[in-house]
Amino acid sequence: MERVHRIQSHPQFQTLWKNLQEAEENRAFCRHTMEHFLDVARLMYIYALEDGAKLRKDVIYAAALLHDIGRYEQLVSGTPHDIAGARLAGEIMQDCGFTSEEIQSVQGAISEHRKRDGAAGKETLSAYLYRADKQSRPCFVCPMREACNWSEETKNVWIEY
Repeated sequence: MERVHRIQSHPQFQTLWKNLQEAEENRAFCRHTMEHFLDVARLMYIYALEDGAKLRKDVIYAAALLHDIGRYEQLVSGTPHDIAGARLAGEIMQDCGFTSEEIQSVQGAISEHRKRDGAAGKETLSAYLYRADKQSRPCFVCPMREACNWSEETKNVWIEY
């Protein structure tokens, strides 16, 4: 998982990460913490294992670590975080030894991670990222559940497996 360690320690990732943590310090709703990123990675990996998908573990972790890295840009400039994140992921991953094909796969997954229809029913990195991102949120115990702008159909009101 050397390439994942390179992402984690990449100067651009570190700066974006720090800025995002500071910007969301007083956020009442779900924050984009390292715990969230790792929960998403672990769920993606479990789903891929269960399905027998032929996805590299480090590519799964790269997608999970980078899927919300564009959130700070969204807060500052209004650029949707999936668009900003896909661009930023490409910049960071190129420096960390990922192939062009792996970078494109992760960028596609990040671009689609908010689109239910784009990822439904497929054993792809995009589908796993969408599912894990949503399932990682424990809405059923969230004190902000009633004020959240997620639709009731989207909120996790049960433990899913």
